[in-house]
Amino acid sequence: MEAVTAWERYAQNRQPRRAVNAAGARTWLNWTQYPDHGPDESVLGEIQGRRVLELGCGTGCNLAHLAAQGAVCVGVDIAPSQREKAEARWGHFPGLSFVTAEATEFLKGCPGMFDAVFSIFGAVWFTNPQQLLPLVRQQLMPGGVFAFSHKPPAEEQGPVGILREARAVSRWDYSGDEWATLLDSAGFANITAKVIPPPGRESLGTLLVRAETLTDGTK
Repeated sequence: MEAVTAWERYAQNRQPRRAVNAAGARTWLNWTQYPDHGPDESVLGEIQGRRVLELGCGTGCNLAHLAAQGAVCVGVDIAPSQREKAEARWGHFPGLSFVTAEATEFLKGCPGMFDAVFSIFGAVWFTNPQQLLPLVRQQLMPGGVFAFSHKPPAEEQGPVGILREARAVSRWDYSGDEWATLLDSAGFANITAKVIPPPGRESLGTLLVRAETLTDGTK
């Protein structure tokens, strides 16, 4: 599969996350592309004792932080080597497991439901939302949270909202308004989308999108 090969190549060139962050913590959640920047796990609401799924978990560092906070976590990534790295570093954490699978295929065969689903520069950015969003919606409990982040679309990339090809991998560079429309159509509610300003002299922010399912299970 061409996409798996591409992601394996990407994984081989990635440096592992440092052992501690600026605050001295061994686990942390980072929504943006900049270290020690942006909101924390509170974006997902209460997570202790909740079931959490990460789509495109990479080496599992963000998910491990949620497991350390008492969540029951599953991480899915298409690249087999990412699972190996995640299990080597975080496999001793209770309530934390990793799966090698394409996001939509995992969601179609998923045996249970989740209280929160999230993706940080992960599978949501690289999967057809017409296929992915309804599947995420089906796997979320009433009152569940769906949140994801990626770089905002750049004007020079062409008209916003079109499918852009990145070698063997397709990427959906949607604006916050476009994501809101798609999420609404897929049955989500309480949708917010904002660009987190970059730190210091950096020029590019991070688009953070959050949506919920209503507590009665309806839109």
